[in-house]
Amino acid sequence: MTRRLKLIVAYDGAPFAGWQSQSHRNTVQDHLEGAFERVAGGAVRIHGAGRTDAGVHALAQCAHVDVLKFLPTDRWIKALNGLLPSTIRVLRCRYVSKDFHARLSARGKIYRYTIWTAPILPPFEYRRAWHISSPLDLKVLKSSAKHFVGTHDFAAFAANRGKSRRPGDTDSSRDKAEQSTIRTINSVRVRTKGPSITIEFDGNGFLYKMVRLIVGALVKCAVGKMRSEEITSRLRSGRIGPARFAAPPEGLYLVRVRY
Repeated sequence: MTRRLKLIVAYDGAPFAGWQSQSHRNTVQDHLEGAFERVAGGAVRIHGAGRTDAGVHALAQCAHVDVLKFLPTDRWIKALNGLLPSTIRVLRCRYVSKDFHARLSARGKIYRYTIWTAPILPPFEYRRAWHISSPLDLKVLKSSAKHFVGTHDFAAFAANRGKSRRPGDTDSSRDKAEQSTIRTINSVRVRTKGPSITIEFDGNGFLYKMVRLIVGALVKCAVGKMRSEEITSRLRSGRIGPARFAAPPEGLYLVRVRY
């Protein structure tokens, strides 16, 4: 009889080709499944709350896995972290009901994007933030961010996901949900600390590259290359429009999954 483990996982996304398993086996999911296979003595399938892209980081990604082998949770954490790359860490785990599903049970997520505005990017911020040395109008950035709060059709701020899932990963209810481009953003918070600007998004769900495309639009507004009225126009029409720009992945962090 299998038991279900809920995991909270943190990772530096820079060395990996995203979350979702791929043939080259250098994704976060691949490394986690490999570690579980060695500890549990058999293949397992891990389900994450979301599929972060190559270069994107996670402070608290949530996942679940069904295991035949029973171990106390502290032993799972120690054994898995002993086998995983140092850039992936299982922070917490606990046994949960089979009714829990890391992806389908999620009610919302919080993402954070970091921008570094000083002329020089410190080496410790390399692949951790988007370096922009051009002056940004913070007042415009903050006012433009307000346009995204609420329930909107975010078709103009999403990209088509080209990667297919592995056999057996298809979930019809999830597929139907992803066909809709309507999402709700509860809040967008812009904070500054010295040369660091963080933009935090709290929403009920996010489309492929949605946060990066939103941040790209906000930066274009803040440097005077786009009017904030264009944001509202695209949200109303759903049209992609010309010259969309996605912010680089290295500044993006999955902060939390809400249940």
